[in-house]
Amino acid sequence: MMDDYQDVVIGLETHIQLTNLKTKLFCNCSSDYYGKEPNTHVCPGCLGFPGILPLINKKAFEFATRLALALGCKINKSMYFFRKNYFYPDMARNFQLTLYNKLGGHAFADGGIVSIKINNVRKEIQLNRIHIEEDPARLVHKGSMTTSPYTLVDYNRSGIALIEIVTDPVINSPEEAREYLNQLKAIVQHTGISDLNIEGTCRVDANISIKGSARVEVKNISSFKDVERALKWEIRRHRNLIKQGKKIFQETRGWDESRRITFSMRSKEFEKDYRYFPEQDLVPIEIEQKFIEKIREDLSEMPTEKAERFRKQYKLSEFDSDNLVLDQKIADFYEEGINIDSSFGPEEFKTFCNWLMNDISGWLNENNLRITETELEPREVVKLINCIKEGRLTTKIAKSFIEDMMKGKSVEKIIESRRIKVLSEQDKLAEFCQEVIEENPEIVEDCRKNPKAFNALVGQVMKNTRGQADPELTKTLLKKFLE
Repeated sequence: MMDDYQDVVIGLETHIQLTNLKTKLFCNCSSDYYGKEPNTHVCPGCLGFPGILPLINKKAFEFATRLALALGCKINKSMYFFRKNYFYPDMARNFQLTLYNKLGGHAFADGGIVSIKINNVRKEIQLNRIHIEEDPARLVHKGSMTTSPYTLVDYNRSGIALIEIVTDPVINSPEEAREYLNQLKAIVQHTGISDLNIEGTCRVDANISIKGSARVEVKNISSFKDVERALKWEIRRHRNLIKQGKKIFQETRGWDESRRITFSMRSKEFEKDYRYFPEQDLVPIEIEQKFIEKIREDLSEMPTEKAERFRKQYKLSEFDSDNLVLDQKIADFYEEGINIDSSFGPEEFKTFCNWLMNDISGWLNENNLRITETELEPREVVKLINCIKEGRLTTKIAKSFIEDMMKGKSVEKIIESRRIKVLSEQDKLAEFCQEVIEENPEIVEDCRKNPKAFNALVGQVMKNTRGQADPELTKTLLKKFLE
């Protein structure tokens, strides 16, 4: 699969809203605009009225420092904002305030690395820089962008603090791009600067080219899954044009989520088109080393560190630990749960991880919810595991508890309401086993040649007892009868 992308060059620009800030980047308007009426979290500054002076949100630089340290970037000690000039309905002043790393300016931080793993091969994605800028307003379309008869503008988002993370063009496949974004999301969550599960808080611009051809940018992709889809579409489009002997032009394209295609928006701007020049209403920013060191001391454990600790402390595999830490809330839930019961050891640590990664995560994905949006408690997962160990529940029955547990119902209440009793009386269970053997002579005969056929007999007993048979005792009895 990877060989198909040897000639592909991808660079990503990821824009992350600092949702955990209370106010916008240059004014005191509330940054909590999600779900609010359009154009209600605005002021003359947000709306680009003349004569309004910006005031820098110091907390935004603290958050940027956290992220830069987590990514291993080199933080620049001096920088200032520039005006990036362009004319578009989402930019009220016709310019965006952003840090700029040319014309004597500097990005907030340079370099950094995000480590990914694809097909058991680890690769380090080199970052070029991260910088701070303000978010433009939000354009609202009726239906698809390409078919909407009009466009509305909501300035609630205008001026929200953004951090942009720019990679070097070292990504070589859509799968690598998506894995990079998953790892970046985990790091951002662990820094505590943003909740990227809120819709619209993370947007990606993807730059892609086939070696020897022009670069195309796909703007404002709102989900990691769609980044992968958009890149796959563009790769096919580029290759088809090359096969037809047509030229690929440098341009900016949009991503239509509903039709899952890209469409041309405009010819690609070059840096000179933006006419960057320093913002004279803001003084240069100086970052002191003691400011950086104080934040470094308070920085929480990062995903790679946590995954390594999970492997050592809880004897988890690299696969399990790496997946657990992709979601900070899941990782925290796991660690709280396994420390509830002091009798838990490596076997229970693994079992708890399996429940989280499989049945619980599966339910969360199906219902598009985060674990913090449910009423599931870690102690109830512990109780579920112990009930299975004690023989009070079979694993099959326990799996059917997930829906109710997510709604806050305790394991004991579910057992009581369903009047569940595991069939573990040997004489009674022996009757069911004997009956299944007598009724399925073909499967019994098949067991002599194919050991896997034995599972079919176990399944039949579980079916006849409505899942209440003790699975281990059932296997023991069936083997005895077969012998």
